[in-house]
Amino acid sequence: MVDTTPLTRAVEHFADRLRAAPQSRLQRGAAAEALELARELARWSQRVESPGAEPREMPDAGMFAAADQVTVAGHDLAVVVTSRAEVAEAVRLVEEAQVRAGV
Repeated sequence: MVDTTPLTRAVEHFADRLRAAPQSRLQRGAAAEALELARELARWSQRVESPGAEPREMPDAGMFAAADQVTVAGHDLAVVVTSRAEVAEAVRLVEEAQVRAGV
């Protein structure tokens, strides 16, 4: 079993920063960036869980739900990753999204 702590920490940190961000920051793109990350992580976990199946797209639940969507998708991915390299790649995606979001 692979240690996914770095991934869950990165996801929780980004989600906490989103929750603390002012509405204006979320409107200027932070929420959209978070949703895109959540969708990417969700697609990844769906590909692992159901190879060959068409991944379902995470819906846009609004800017105030973006932090929760990142959290759910990140924790779902943490359950299915199988290597330290995958964990490192997921952490990189989260950290890059956080920088682009500006939070």
